[in-house]
Amino acid sequence: MLAVLKSCTLSGYEGVLTLVEVNVARGFPHFDIVGLADTAVKESKERVRAALANNGFKLPSERITVNLAPAAIQKHGPGLDLPIALGILAASGQIPATDRLLDTLVTGELSLEGKIRPVKGVLSMAIAAAKHRFAAMAVPRENAEEAAAIQSVQVVPVTDLKELVAWCKGLMDIEQAAASSRREESAKSGGNLAEVKGQLGAKRALELAAAGGHNLLMVGPPGSGKTMLANCLPSILPPLDSEQSLEVSQIYSVAGLLPHGRLVTEPPFRSPHHSASLGGIVGGGAVPRPGEISLAHQGVLFMDEFPEFSRSVLEVLRQPIEEGRITIARTKSTHSFPARFLLVAAANPCPCGYYGVEGGKCRCTAGQINRYRGRFSGPILDRIDLWLDIPPVSYQNLRQRGKEEDSAAVRHRVQAARSIQQRRFGGSQLNAAMNTRQVEIHCSLDQAGEAMLGAAFRRLGLSARAHQRILKVARTIADLAEREQILIEDMAEALSYRSLSWQGDDCN
Repeated sequence: MLAVLKSCTLSGYEGVLTLVEVNVARGFPHFDIVGLADTAVKESKERVRAALANNGFKLPSERITVNLAPAAIQKHGPGLDLPIALGILAASGQIPATDRLLDTLVTGELSLEGKIRPVKGVLSMAIAAAKHRFAAMAVPRENAEEAAAIQSVQVVPVTDLKELVAWCKGLMDIEQAAASSRREESAKSGGNLAEVKGQLGAKRALELAAAGGHNLLMVGPPGSGKTMLANCLPSILPPLDSEQSLEVSQIYSVAGLLPHGRLVTEPPFRSPHHSASLGGIVGGGAVPRPGEISLAHQGVLFMDEFPEFSRSVLEVLRQPIEEGRITIARTKSTHSFPARFLLVAAANPCPCGYYGVEGGKCRCTAGQINRYRGRFSGPILDRIDLWLDIPPVSYQNLRQRGKEEDSAAVRHRVQAARSIQQRRFGGSQLNAAMNTRQVEIHCSLDQAGEAMLGAAFRRLGLSARAHQRILKVARTIADLAEREQILIEDMAEALSYRSLSWQGDDCN
């Protein structure tokens, strides 16, 4: 006898409908799973065997074949345990093949005693269920609030195998799960710009970065406040809209970082250590999972001690910075993850951190300094819009008792500038993501601005990419001032962010 149940597996961060076809036929007792199943799925045979026995059901002493379709997609993880168990019960006649059973998308891991354990990626599975117009979805109770964020699907939270079998038979009703009214905020520092003494230029650069989505590089000695400034950036970013929140929450769900089923509503802030591996930053593994750059999607990726990251890590940033996605290729499949983040990089002027600092005593040799600065490759620097020198904080600024502008006031200006961009582009796109055609349309200059940009292009030896990025920054400066026309002072400020104090220094 044949039974076909519906489940879901993950491909990248998206859910893919999976048919669990179970056939029980006469023959030598054997239990086989086919359909490009990985080790975790193949091991479900033993979990299902024990769970059925410990709950009063029988594993048929016949030939059991489980086919997972479509066969071309790799199946991984323990989420197929539950539909395989139910398929065996239905195909062997131990439970009736009711509409409830056959028309419900089912996922969950089975323990040996028949308890149903939570699985990763349930939010993506719920989105797939809604896409394929499933009326109901049975999920582990711990995943219920997460799945209930998709309100078009009835979410049935289940605790154990017996409970789900009783519901499928119509012997009991299970209260539908509701979406949580609380929402999980991404971990962030909670820093406030009012706590930062002095550094008016850096605060202005942070405001520009937040308003237009511009990448930022800060170079300064230890203790100048680079990390503190970066930690304040999330406090001036607007909350995610509903579409962004759902996409970011999908990524966190697949990574197993979405606690209590609450959606992420605040821009993520990720700060990986400089010793992080390429796989940790980009994502990957035998079963590709999101890395730090995808976990920072629609938020901030802060890379402190930027030159200390491996060269391979720095160079791999090029694709996501340009395209907003990262593609991970494997022998059997290729996965793509969203990765549109605001990069904030921080570095010292030299390995010890005190080269060129007034009163500082640099211990580095010329060779060490040149090698350190050589890690700032041209292609990566070209993709960073704002370059900023962070000077040491003066004693007068540290002891100043005047009230500093807090993050709420800056966030209000950032939101106003982003509203202008939303009206301009008709969506959530920011100035930093403008293509060449959009730059031509929205970044026109007057005669004085053209002359200034042309002179700077020749004097600084700018690339075509740097030219585009300067125009985008100037557009954001004008947006913050609520001006349609980019003025010469906007261009002057934008150009001031394309040089560092140590550029051109000869350390030999």
